[in-house]
Amino acid sequence: MKMNRLWLLLLFSAAFILSACSNEEAGTEAVKDEEKLEPIVINNEGFVIEYDAAPKRAVSLNQHVTEIMLALGLEDSMVGTAYLDNEIYEPLQEAYQKVPVLAEQYPSKEEIIAVEADFLYGGWASAFNEKSIATREELKKLGIDSYLQSSSVQVGPTLEDIYKDINNIAKIFRIEERGQSLIKQMDDDIEKIVSQLPEVTEPLDVLVFDSGETEVFTATQNFMNTLVTMAGGHNVFADVEGNWATVSKEDAVERQPDVIVVIDYGTTTAEQKIEFLKTDPALSQTPAVQNEHFVILPLSAASEGVRVAEALDILARGFYPEAFE
Repeated sequence: MKMNRLWLLLLFSAAFILSACSNEEAGTEAVKDEEKLEPIVINNEGFVIEYDAAPKRAVSLNQHVTEIMLALGLEDSMVGTAYLDNEIYEPLQEAYQKVPVLAEQYPSKEEIIAVEADFLYGGWASAFNEKSIATREELKKLGIDSYLQSSSVQVGPTLEDIYKDINNIAKIFRIEERGQSLIKQMDDDIEKIVSQLPEVTEPLDVLVFDSGETEVFTATQNFMNTLVTMAGGHNVFADVEGNWATVSKEDAVERQPDVIVVIDYGTTTAEQKIEFLKTDPALSQTPAVQNEHFVILPLSAASEGVRVAEALDILARGFYPEAFE
């Protein structure tokens, strides 16, 4: 029953966020056409961009940043979206239906030009290169501003880094109060979950399994590492520099994880990944596999977006289920 109540609480909170962001007073929070406003200057991943006015034809390029825009009530300022990892967060699905989907993955530069986009919001660095759409320099020459989610590319991001990104987007679109309301609600939801965690002297050793057959592609010092720590675990590869790393199976086995967090996205299902772990001669020797202690975490929840409380709840219940009975 506790689990059902907490999920209802999270859904209610998310619905409250969406409602609050959508119903701010138009006089102070709506994107304004006529009023002269001071330019907003944002220093973002090596680019100093001056925004003279709020974008009116934005395109989001990755799911977690799409959900940030929708949670801020910006669907009417969007002319496109792309690249889902999983289903859109349920409380945001109605708003998502209002935004055209330009591509299953990244749209082409021609598709961006065709919708007359004036702003691109990328969640990962892969959004801005010649192989996907275009570099940020090229976009600027085309008159298209851009923002790259800093918390998704920097090493060792914290919750505050996500909040900084949310605040920056709120500033760019001249809706600062919505950003502050969203952050406040996220903080409240996170605190409710953290308060239920048991006090532990020895955190569970956790391996994050993204993918891999001959080797293991794992999270090292990205936000998943932060989430694991917040949920009372210890990422066994937290000592490896960078956000992601490819490690040997032997190294993964040697670190003896108690739990394996399986990242769910793409065409290979989480269940297929778990079956691989159970049948692999090396990885099947870990305590996590032998005790079948797996936690499935959707990539869309684990990314640096608005679903931190959802991801934390999944991990906390998976690590310490007895605390949530």
